[in-house]
Amino acid sequence: MKVRRIILIGPPGGGKGTQAKQLEADYGIIQLSTGDILREAISSGSELGEKVKGTIEGGNLVSDEVMIGLIKERLLANDSRSGFILDGFPRTISQAKALNVFLAENEMDLDAVIEINVPDELLIERITGRFSCSNCGQGYHDTFNMPKVEGICNECGGTDFARRKDDKEETVKNRLLAYNEQTSPLISFYSKIGILSVIDGNQDIKLVTKCIKEVLDA
Repeated sequence: MKVRRIILIGPPGGGKGTQAKQLEADYGIIQLSTGDILREAISSGSELGEKVKGTIEGGNLVSDEVMIGLIKERLLANDSRSGFILDGFPRTISQAKALNVFLAENEMDLDAVIEINVPDELLIERITGRFSCSNCGQGYHDTFNMPKVEGICNECGGTDFARRKDDKEETVKNRLLAYNEQTSPLISFYSKIGILSVIDGNQDIKLVTKCIKEVLDA
């Protein structure tokens, strides 16, 4: 089976996590999210992990140097040899350049950088409308996925529902603004290299998966 190495770029609420899970299953490759990598580093108790812990507990952002070091370690691990999906990295041009150097030094080819593009107004609707069962965690949406019986969870019959505090419209708008400012230089960077593919995320989930797989199988 061909080794596939992918960077997946997408806004919060754009379906990136759903697509990553599907690609994991279909291609036998591992999703590497920055959040998971940071948590793994902290729980390992390593020197680098202790440095990350101190940084985060101090309310600071993990530096490019530390993040790149963690990514390098993770990409050399056994479970990354059959391929990987980078999710949340790189976030800056310096990270992207360092990644390119590391991959070249280790004779790894990056197969694709895939951007799942969804208009901000749709993302705001998607995120602010979602809620979940407080008992079992089953997810719902005010517009797209209401419980079959109003006020009763389809899965467990629970009647208590909750919404995430950071799903408020103003918070979502700020998150999207930060994402767009952070991501636009990366889009330009990978577009100039000729490795960027843009997928319309405003489609059925299965159709988005099909479009991504067409890029990877080309």
